[in-house]
Amino acid sequence: MIRLAPSQITIILPLFAVMDGSAISAQDKYTLRVPNGLAFSDFRGYEDWRVVSVSQTEDAIAVILANPVMIEAYRAGGYGADKPFPDGAKMAKIHWTPTKSADAPAPTTISGALHDVDFMIRDSKRFPDTGGWGYAEFDYDAPSDGFKPNGSGADCGYACHTIVKAKDYVFTAYPKR
Repeated sequence: MIRLAPSQITIILPLFAVMDGSAISAQDKYTLRVPNGLAFSDFRGYEDWRVVSVSQTEDAIAVILANPVMIEAYRAGGYGADKPFPDGAKMAKIHWTPTKSADAPAPTTISGALHDVDFMIRDSKRFPDTGGWGYAEFDYDAPSDGFKPNGSGADCGYACHTIVKAKDYVFTAYPKR
């Protein structure tokens, strides 16, 4: 029987993990890109943006966030077809599967498992064919604890957003606070 000192074990165990390909490494989501489209890195720091609003469907709970450029445009008011959001405005929409809180004293729906993160960026020069907006969706994959690009390019959300063309392709209003 071979006996190893604790310091030898500390060195050997990580080597085995690397050699068998099972080394645990977190995905760098900022390296992802939708095919022919936006990169996750275009939205670096979205986790700290201000909340615009929330939404809920039968299948998802979402929080809609905006960068400072978008927030200032919302506060200035009057955005729409005649007054579009400025270039540089960005939004993120984080979807979770709804679940019932086990702790709240009244029946309360809360966010459960992460589902996906959607992004919009206003860049009228880069996206002239989609109302000046680029779109991206990144689905969350729980087994790998990472994201996967969804869609075929920066125009993947455009078709849905055309129904709010009069609101500069933005569904979410900035509610009174």
